[in-house]
Amino acid sequence: MKPLVSLRQALEDPSLLGGVMGGPTREAMRALLLASQGEPLTASEMTHWRTLTGREVSPGIRCEEAHVFAGRRSGKSSGLAALITYAACLCDYSDRLSPGETGVALLIAENMKQARIMLRYIEGAIDQSPALRKMIVGRTQLSLSLSNAVEIEVRPADFRGLRGPSYIIVCADEINFWRSEDSANPDFEIIDAIRPGTVTTQGQLYTIGSPYRKAGFGYSMFAKHYGDKGDAQIIVAKGATRQFNETVPQKTIDRAVERDPQSAQAEWYGDFRNDIDAFLPREVVEACVIPNRFEIPPMSGVRYLAFADPSGGSSDDMTLAICHRENNIVIVDCIRAAKPPFSPDQVCADFAETLKSYGLHSVRGDKYAGEWPTDRFKSYGIKYESAEKPKVEIYKDSIPLYNGQRCELLDHPKLVNQLISLERRTTRGGRDSIDHPPGGHDDVANAVCGALLLAAAGKRAFRPTQRMIELAGQPSPYVRQRLGERHDNRPRRNGVPIVPM
Repeated sequence: MKPLVSLRQALEDPSLLGGVMGGPTREAMRALLLASQGEPLTASEMTHWRTLTGREVSPGIRCEEAHVFAGRRSGKSSGLAALITYAACLCDYSDRLSPGETGVALLIAENMKQARIMLRYIEGAIDQSPALRKMIVGRTQLSLSLSNAVEIEVRPADFRGLRGPSYIIVCADEINFWRSEDSANPDFEIIDAIRPGTVTTQGQLYTIGSPYRKAGFGYSMFAKHYGDKGDAQIIVAKGATRQFNETVPQKTIDRAVERDPQSAQAEWYGDFRNDIDAFLPREVVEACVIPNRFEIPPMSGVRYLAFADPSGGSSDDMTLAICHRENNIVIVDCIRAAKPPFSPDQVCADFAETLKSYGLHSVRGDKYAGEWPTDRFKSYGIKYESAEKPKVEIYKDSIPLYNGQRCELLDHPKLVNQLISLERRTTRGGRDSIDHPPGGHDDVANAVCGALLLAAAGKRAFRPTQRMIELAGQPSPYVRQRLGERHDNRPRRNGVPIVPM
């Protein structure tokens, strides 16, 4: 990779990027960008460098990675836009790319909406320069094609489809808030997917974001590499909003502190939060999952209980979970989840059919759904009763079932991911709150935890005797498991063989 001009030249030249990152209010972000390219810093830039990174000496060589965590309105996104524009338009990768190969400058955003916003930042950085504007040979909703065999792409945070391209630079926007229904750790999985694509091009990895809880890829890089203890090739910077952008009024920040001190400390002062913990550790949830068991069909003589989390059909899933208890173990038999958009009436009809197949004519559910679930389920022969406890109490009361491995969960990725993603925090009044993270969902987790508690409090399931099974014919693998029949080479837990359903 050969820079056609230095980053400092590009940022100071009005005909290139001088209109994007110019002015004294952008000096802190400029200092970090310049240091990441191995360029020398001025005395005032070194002051910003030491304050934000906790390091006395700038790298002096082009770094491999940079991770910047700053308060809201710090100019992080425009800084990334300027950097991607520089890497894509003002650097030559002919020595790193094969003839006919396209280099990709990738920006990954929290969601599709934010991805489009970031592309507009990049387009603005290019369009304000007559020289750079001429390089654009094609535009789509999520990409810009350049005349130098480089393509700028923006993507939402999804690990699928990221393997394969040669990345000249990868930038991750708001990485501390990436959420996915398919993965409990989309940040780690996405970074692992794209890192090999930067090897041949010696492409750099940048992540930026407002600090959040002490978990995830962003916090792991901060904990490991912030300050002089970190790898010199990996820059980690952290600072408050006004350290990056003095134009933000202090009174705006002061009012935010008055409303919610903990939130303001993260969002405006750039500190990772101490008041948010995981509801359940990953290893605890995974220990309760029975691999390859996706559903248990209804059995006669078993007393089932069900819990539903209704939805209007526009944004959240509508979910149903059915469980039963055997001795001291609560077993999840069935999970249903309708993804929006859907007809609530049709989903109620489908759920009613499922409930009746398990011999059920009633279901408990979230009491915040209003009266419509009662009316709709009633029309299909099912009595809908509102839960006696609020969601936070359901989650708290279900913790012993998971910690004591007194429940068996289906192999259901969305359930596992939602349980792992649930956050436990202390409110300003000192009360515990358990809920999904910003932008996340907990519909499946809510239904399953509700059903587990109902089954745990109910009577244990009827257990057929060996004589009854002999009269009924060949028992199913599930019944044989519950009778304690041994199966050679089958995995076992607590002495009980695990039989995939």
